[in-house]
Amino acid sequence: MTPDQRLSIEWECTRLINLYANLNDAGCWEAVAALYAEDGLMTRPTAPDAPIVGREALLASFLARPPRASRHVCANIVVDVESSSAASAFSVILLFTGTSDPAGGAAIRDEGPPLVGTYRDRFVLTGEGWRFAERHGGLTFRPERVQSSR
Repeated sequence: MTPDQRLSIEWECTRLINLYANLNDAGCWEAVAALYAEDGLMTRPTAPDAPIVGREALLASFLARPPRASRHVCANIVVDVESSSAASAFSVILLFTGTSDPAGGAAIRDEGPPLVGTYRDRFVLTGEGWRFAERHGGLTFRPERVQSSR
């Protein structure tokens, strides 16, 4: 594998992580599920012991979520290329959530302090391009809401 091929794979997998966050925040559930291999597996940072397996099950899980406004901030993404068709990554996620504005504007009420979590991903090259084979989330830090003393 050439250095350019390795960099290309790292870029594609990093892009997949960021695209996942953007599509998730936009509520584009079909597109989020399509980022997984057909038999892809995901665990949420808030439910690391409850794997969801397969695109259909993933889509059903996303569709079952109550409406909310969210912003995922991805950081510290490090992709390790294992071969021309497999890679893994570690990333940190910061999640802000709020109650959705029915008119589609900004969140009308925040739902507490942000959550800090991690993802350990496995990627596979498919006929559709790079996809998540596994996405394991873990919750690292859940700060308490601090009451104002004013």
